[in-house]
Amino acid sequence: MTVVRRAAVLGSPIAHSLSPVLHRAAYAAMGLDGWHYDRFEVDEAALPGFLAGLDPAGWAGLSLTMPLKRAVIPLLDTVSDTAAAVEAVNTVVFAADGRRAGDNTDIPGMLAALRERGITTVPSAAVLGAGATASSALAALARICTGEVTAYVRGPARAAEMRQWGTRLGVTVRAADWADAAKALAEPLVVATTPAGATDHLAAAVPDHPGALFDVLYHPWPTPLAAAWSGRGAPVVSGLDLLVHQAVLQVEQHTGRDGVPLAAMRSAGEAALGAH
Repeated sequence: MTVVRRAAVLGSPIAHSLSPVLHRAAYAAMGLDGWHYDRFEVDEAALPGFLAGLDPAGWAGLSLTMPLKRAVIPLLDTVSDTAAAVEAVNTVVFAADGRRAGDNTDIPGMLAALRERGITTVPSAAVLGAGATASSALAALARICTGEVTAYVRGPARAAEMRQWGTRLGVTVRAADWADAAKALAEPLVVATTPAGATDHLAAAVPDHPGALFDVLYHPWPTPLAAAWSGRGAPVVSGLDLLVHQAVLQVEQHTGRDGVPLAAMRSAGEAALGAH
């Protein structure tokens, strides 16, 4: 008899999420016939009730996207050091006794995506933008950047926020004005965490011999900035790379198994994006 186990991604809005495609591809490749992965539209107000209604005997875990990554923390029994450092949980694992453990796979996912492109240490870096993804980027850079990180942001409040995150995460952050963002492109590693369209004007400013670009967007892809970067023959890490690597870690935690098929998940993600 096949044991049925469930997992899902929660958020609002959620219809665009690629997580079901990636996780289902992993289950298929791993021969996990009784595993199901769905998506549910859940906002902060509905989250406590949704969690209370889950049967831990049938549910393995959850993936969380905005706006739930911080809202879930008070509803958990344990939170990993990685998640606590950035006050963001994107992975929940249910124990047999119903206890809920929270983790953040975005940060190790970023590091794995960079490592796949041969980037394991940089002397300095730039982050474009502020907010939740930028703080995760700082947490990742704290582990591989030996020098200063310059954060290009809009306004003094965002600047102060990024400096505070740097102090908390153990990386030296210098804030710079968004109007000067073209200067970021000279850094050995540039991490773009901004919404679609925000960096398009920078494509014309990409230097002849740039370092590496990590653009967290994945649709539409490539962004003008990523396309200009690739055109110079320099390494580019995409948002899909991040999504796949963090999903691999989620599948490992939800299933308790190693050997999660990165290539199959990436192929499924590329096919889904290509169908849009």
